Amino acid sequence: MPPCVLGIDIGTSACKALLLAENGQLLGSETIAYGLMQPRPGWVEQDPASWINGAQIAVQRLLAAQRPVRVAAVGLTGQMHGLTPLDASGRVLRPALLWNDQRNAEECAWAVDAAGGPQALHAYTGNGMLPGYTGGKLLWMRRHEPALFRRLRHALNPKDYLRLVLTGEIATEVSDASGTGLFDVRRRVWSQPLMDRLDLDPALFAPCHESPEITGRVSARGAALFGLPAGIPVVGGGGDSIIQTLGSGVLAPGAVQTIIGTGGIVASTLDEPLDDPAHRLQVFCHVLPEKWHAMGVTLNAGFAMSWAQRLLRGFSDEAHWSYDDMAAIAAHSPAGSRGLIFLPYLNGERAPYADPALRGGFIGLISLHQPADIVRAVMEGIVYALYDIYTLMAAAGIQADTLRASGGGARSALWRQMQASLFDCQVVTTQGAAEGAAFGAALVAGLGVGLYADPAEIARICRPLTIEVVDPAMREGMQAGFSVYRALHAALAEHLHGLSRTFGGPPP
Repeated sequence: MPPCVLGIDIGTSACKALLLAENGQLLGSETIAYGLMQPRPGWVEQDPASWINGAQIAVQRLLAAQRPVRVAAVGLTGQMHGLTPLDASGRVLRPALLWNDQRNAEECAWAVDAAGGPQALHAYTGNGMLPGYTGGKLLWMRRHEPALFRRLRHALNPKDYLRLVLTGEIATEVSDASGTGLFDVRRRVWSQPLMDRLDLDPALFAPCHESPEITGRVSARGAALFGLPAGIPVVGGGGDSIIQTLGSGVLAPGAVQTIIGTGGIVASTLDEPLDDPAHRLQVFCHVLPEKWHAMGVTLNAGFAMSWAQRLLRGFSDEAHWSYDDMAAIAAHSPAGSRGLIFLPYLNGERAPYADPALRGGFIGLISLHQPADIVRAVMEGIVYALYDIYTLMAAAGIQADTLRASGGGARSALWRQMQASLFDCQVVTTQGAAEGAAFGAALVAGLGVGLYADPAEIARICRPLTIEVVDPAMREGMQAGFSVYRALHAALAEHLHGLSRTFGGPPP
């Protein structure tokens, strides 16, 4: 029986599991949705039990539908930066604080001061300390939940908690570790000197491996929970936003990836770490050894589209508006949305403005605007946010001759066309990229056990499926919209901060 690899993705809204054949053929996939909690403005939490339950159901259904199969290895991925706090027995102490949780701005500012200032912090890790990072969440927990913090023994990211349940091993890998804000990305090791400055016990953090390394094997308990044979190797895996570059074939400088998932990402692969002293980009370790990853992340991409979906559903007799329905509606509005601009800062923002107190809005509304204009403005606003990030990357010397589009938003031809027109280059989707991070996790698992010989073989698997080119009329309308979009941040930020102070939300 030919071998295959299993990729599991602990996403923000769902768990996806898929099986990939040795030749790169997708054998099947299963997705199980779950919810999250927003107990206060700017707070986003999730019960880790929902990840495990979702993964169990997804894997069991997948294996049942594909039997007989021989799983050669398991690859793990998931939402980055989340804090899963465990006690000495491995029990979860409180709901996980997610990547888009913005409550810890004060703790992040304290961490920068404790490190000796922004440049000193950059010297320790190669990055700043953003509110989304795991390090700031730990500091928040120490300050606001001291009784729980005293019981804390392990701080794991979401996919590494799944690894613990699956194998009984506590481990992480370089890409997810990079997103804690406590990892030296140049040397690819935990920054113990920074932990000393912040008075954080290094024992809280898991042993760190390169992403394709085997980090454990399915235990007897894991086999019973997931329906997998005991002893299957489980590789390091990777953080979702990084492993998706591998799954899209972005393996070397020259190509740039955009991801429209819950958040939005612009990313590129580097042969050496980029020095960004302004800390507006994130520079992490890649899932490929001796490679690095530069990216900027907007917190509000697919999340903003889901919000708009709920908003419009409230004004409609329709039982459900799918994303396909919304894209079809948006196509009835011209480029530029008839002068309507959407600021997508519904959860604050990370890049290019690290500002948890930002708020979103529609600018330019008139009585003639229709639902088509509103939906298109939301879609364009998300693309504007991605392009705003790309301008930082271009200034740092990262140029895109091709965009590789990934995530759920890549299924929309209109969204791809918007990106091609504003970025002024081809937008390509590739085989498997629509499956998201789980596809990359399966590829890393295959690398780890030798099913795939090298990255060049992965590049051949990630062959192009669709290509969008620049539409001159759309480019003209979106360029005009983007110039206004970019000016609005400077004009409105102070007033948006005032709204957050007055009506609740994270402090600026």
